[in-house]
Order: sequence, then C-alpha cells, then structure tokens
Amino acid sequence: MANHRYHHLRRRLLHLLLLFLPSLRLSTSSDHHHHRNLLQSSNATCPLNFDLLRRLVGSRRPAVDATTVCRYTQQALRLVEADYLRRTNTFVPPPAAAEACWTSYQTLVDDFYPNFNLRRDCGFETDWIAAAGCMNITDRRQFERIVSRSSIATAAAACNQSLSGSACSACIVELSGLQASNLNGGPPGNLTGNLAGNLTDCRAYAFIYAAAFLNGLGPTDRGTAVCLFSLDVVFSDPKSRSKTTVIAIVVVIVAVFLTSVSVGFWYYRRKKLENSKRNRSRIIGESNNSVSALDSITGSTTLIRFAIDDIKEATRNFSRENIIGKGGYGNVYKGFLTDGSEVALKRFKNCSAAGDASFTHEVEVIASVRHVNLVALRGYCTATTAFEGHQRIIVCDLVKNGSLHDHLFGDSAGRSRLNWPIRQKIALGTARGLAYLHYGAQPAIIHRDIKASNILLDENFEAKVADFGLAKFAPEGATHLSTRVAGTMGYVAPEYALYGQLTERSDVYSFGVVLLELLSGKKALLGVGEGGQQPVLLADWAWSMVRKGTPLEVIDDEMADCGSPEIMEKFVLAAVLSSHPQLYARPTMDQVLKMLDTDLPVPSIPERPIPLIAGIEDIEKSVSSHGSGQLSTPRGYQAYTFDDRHPAANEVAAEEEEERRHSSSRRSVASGEVEEEKEEERRLSSCR
Repeated sequence: MANHRYHHLRRRLLHLLLLFLPSLRLSTSSDHHHHRNLLQSSNATCPLNFDLLRRLVGSRRPAVDATTVCRYTQQALRLVEADYLRRTNTFVPPPAAAEACWTSYQTLVDDFYPNFNLRRDCGFETDWIAAAGCMNITDRRQFERIVSRSSIATAAAACNQSLSGSACSACIVELSGLQASNLNGGPPGNLTGNLAGNLTDCRAYAFIYAAAFLNGLGPTDRGTAVCLFSLDVVFSDPKSRSKTTVIAIVVVIVAVFLTSVSVGFWYYRRKKLENSKRNRSRIIGESNNSVSALDSITGSTTLIRFAIDDIKEATRNFSRENIIGKGGYGNVYKGFLTDGSEVALKRFKNCSAAGDASFTHEVEVIASVRHVNLVALRGYCTATTAFEGHQRIIVCDLVKNGSLHDHLFGDSAGRSRLNWPIRQKIALGTARGLAYLHYGAQPAIIHRDIKASNILLDENFEAKVADFGLAKFAPEGATHLSTRVAGTMGYVAPEYALYGQLTERSDVYSFGVVLLELLSGKKALLGVGEGGQQPVLLADWAWSMVRKGTPLEVIDDEMADCGSPEIMEKFVLAAVLSSHPQLYARPTMDQVLKMLDTDLPVPSIPERPIPLIAGIEDIEKSVSSHGSGQLSTPRGYQAYTFDDRHPAANEVAAEEEEERRHSSSRRSVASGEVEEEKEEERRLSSCR
C-alpha cells in the first residue's frame, strides 16, 4: 500500500514538472535575450568621429563662458553629424549608441575644459544626441524627398566653393530659402518644426546636409565650419587672425586699385560708345524712335519688349479703374496680357528719351535677378507717342495680396489677419530677398527705397520685394528727399539723407524701420505733442522702449497668436540694432538674417546720438550719464560688441547747436512722449 502511494506521488510530480518545463524554458530564454541586449548596449561603440574636432581645434583653448561652451558644443556636434551623414547617408547615430557617443564627446571636452560636464552643465539629455530632430527624417533619401530638387540645385551652386567672405553670405541666403521650398506644388516651408528633446532641429538639417554633400570641401574645412556652423571662436587664433588681417588689408588695397582702373576704363569705353551711338542716331534720324535703347538686351534675357499698343490694350488705355497703386515714379496698373495672365505695369512719369541708356542698364540688372522673395520682371516698353510723350513702362508679375502697407495701415480686417506666424514669415522673407540683392546678385544691388509699400505679399503671405534698382528713376516729390537722394521720409538712413553716402547698410536701416512697423503696427513717422504735429521717428521710439528695459512694449497689442517672449524680444532688438542711426553699429543683411532665422544672438546695442527733437530731460540725462555706451535687456542678448566706434565730431556740434535753438519746444515734445508712452502701456495687454 505504501509503495502504491509512493509511485502515485512520483507520477504526479513528474506530471507537474512536465507542465511547467516549457514556461521555465521560455522564461530562461527571455531573460537571456534581455541580458544579451543590455550587454550589446553597454558594449556599443559611437559611430561619430569626434577626433576630427580635435584636429581642427588643435592645442588652442578658447576662453569662453559656460553658456557659450554649450552653444558651441551643439554647433560642433552638428559638424560631426555632417561628417557622419557624408560617410553613412544617415543624420543621427542609432539610439543604442547614445551613451557611447556622450562618453566620446565628454572625453574630448575634458581635454579643453576639465570638470565641465556636458549633460549636467548644459542640461542635455542622453537620448538627445541620437534623436531625429526634424519631422522624423533620419537619412539622406528622406531629406531629398521633402526638399525640392531645384532648391537643392540652387543651394549647391552657391555653396560648392570655399565659404569665406561674400561666398558664405550667398550660401547662407540660399540655405535659408531651402526651408521655404515646396515639393510638387505643396505648401511652402516643408522643413518646419523645432521638436523638444533633441540637439538637431529642422533649422540645422539644411546646414548639415550642405556641409555633407553640397560643399565639395566637406565639413572639416575650416571655412565651411565657420560659415555653416558659426564656429569662428573655436577656430580663431589671435596670431593667425592678425596675419590674416594684414593680408586682407593688402588684398583690399590692391582690389580697390584694380577696380578703380577697371571702372575708369569701362567708363571711358562706355562714354565713347554712347557718343558713337549718338552720332549714328543723328545720321539716321533717331526722332522716329523706331529702335529703343533696350533692344540690345533682348537677345540675352527672357525679357519681352512690348509695343505701346499692347500696353494700352492690357490696361484699357491706362484706365483709372485699372490703377492699383501710386508712387513717386508714377502709377501702377493692373493688366491682362493676350495669353490671359495678369500682370502689374509700372508707368514712369516725366520721362525723356535721353535717360534710356541708364534705364537700359538697370532693367538688364533687374532682369538677371531671380529669387522667391523678389518680384520677377517680365518685360518693358519704351515709346514716344503724339499725346502721351515719351513712355517708359516695365511689366512685372502681379502679386495679388497687396502690400505690407495695405495690411498694416489699411482696413482693420487686413491687419487682423497678420498674426505672429505670418509677421515672422514676412520678416524672414523680406530679409532673404534683401540679402540676395546684396550678396547673391552680381553685381550687388542696393535697393535705396525699402518701405512697407514695396513689400508685396502673395496668396500665402510670402514676401516679395519690389522696385529694387528703380528708386533712382523716381522723380522728386513729396515723399522723396531730393533728386540726388531717392528714398521715403522715415525710412532713409541718416548718412544717406544728409551726405548722400549710400551703402548696403543704408538698406539695413530701412529694413529695420520696416521690421519695427511689422512688429508694432505703427508707421515710420509718429506724431506727438498737441494734435500730433511734432514728428517722431518710430526707430527713436522703439529705442526708448528698449532703453527702459521693456522691449515688448513695441509689440502690436492687436497681434494674435503671439510667439514666445524670447523670440519676439529678439526680433525687436534686431530691428532696433538695424535702424541704428550710426552706420558702423548696424549689422550686414546676412547677419540680420542669421539673427532672425537661427539661434545667433543679437549683439549689444551701442548708445544712440541724442535726436534733434529730444526733450530737455533726455539731454540732461545723457550729459550726466557715464555708462559703457552698451545696452542690453533683461533677457541678456549681448554676446558680442562692436569695437569700431568713430562718432563724427561735427555731428555732435550740430546737435548741440540745434539743442540750444530748440530747447523750449523740446519740453512740450518730451511731455507728449511721456503721455504717449503711458497711453501705450494702458493699451498693451495681449502680447506680454
């Protein structure tokens, strides 16, 4: 009986063992697989090559603060990722290698900055180094599927060279435009997004891609590293910089000499050719106007030379109902060509055949410029009729959404449509267009008359800069300063208005004023005092807000969908810096674009001269002030400073004389400004 019970119990135990054995075997296999994955992760190696940074930096130890170290750490990582993309066609390493990559990067940093921990001191997370930071794009094929081929080809033409000087500026402009490209007719701005939890966002992908594939020298070239990744401090060497400065000065002197000789020879040849043409025209009877001076360029461009009858038919004989704009040069008409396309026709007034030679040159230059943020020129017409006299007309693409001036200062419905994303898009598009005129066009073009009415908007609120190269043909009128200086009151840079000194930074001043109009909803010239009779520049008013430490007071209180305070404050500071009355203090247009479109900080803003309409309180405060002459705001955009300060003594003397003569009027103006500022503070509420 006992043996029987023993055998029965034994059989039950064997049965239970057979039941649990598969699960035990499965559990053991799962644990083994888990431990094997952990082992593989701990043994993973980083595919990123951080040694190339060691070779580029060498033995130098740049003296920078912790915040700057973190920023340059991120930029240097993007350079290493460009090298990785060039080798593997992949933007970021696999997630399993994140810890190993941080270890490799930290080892490099320890050699330069001991006791500085990248993740602890910069707030970087471990998985950020391997996170796909732009629309889940991980490889080259996915990137090229998002961005149009034509945009890539245009960027490659600008970036495939040594990226130094103006070449860098042209490349930056095209890469910024790469984000606004569209694919197969899709909406503009496909490369959008700034995802949290990564170190490589959408704004960086275009630069990483360009360094990997568009620039033949590759990301390890120092010119490429400085231009595309802003690593100028990391790779700077005081000794080499001084040598480079001497070489640059010599090169500039030689270039100026050669340019002067070339221009003199060209001018001599041109005058001789003009005299020859004039003599031939007298012989054959130029009064018949059978041949226009513009005919010489039709063979080399896509321009169409319209007959005056075609123009009259398109505009219904210059009907008043077809007028869509008026300016210093004349009227703008809406018209329909024979193929049914809509165009805008600018008709210059007070023209004569004698000016066709200069007009020929300008139209030829304008016709050669093509950019998404510039109005395209279709054709022209010059003719002399019995009733209208000499006609000079250009035909452009029609931009149907009107001008920025219409939306800001027209009906309230148009202004309410300009929320912050749209205003930011308009600002960036305008900056890209002007940067292309200064650095992408050959020869460079200075606009001379940038204002809100010359910024046109298409159906998608993409900015189109109009009338570039045409300001010099505008006749003298109420909105223009003189026949020598072409420009609109409130937008013209002081050195251009007072002395006729015209440079690219004169355009930067005007852009700064337009940007302030876009941000504030106020016009370039404000009225203060009794009845608003005393004019005040918008740039001066915005400066006073920044000087008080309240730059967000500039923002339009009717603006919807406001952005982050940091971004909006940065735009205000960039606008105030761009509209600085002293030329040396303004950045270049490509620098402005980088401030607005990348994480490049706005430099500290130098003090401004006292305006002629300043109040006595401001004058006394300025006399008693002994500050550094630099201004920063509570948010601390003060990474760099301008060192070349040379205020003109005669300007100061003129200001002092003007102050003595108008001291009584300033008291009333100052009180009006205070009341205006208090009223503005009461109305501002939505964007702070």
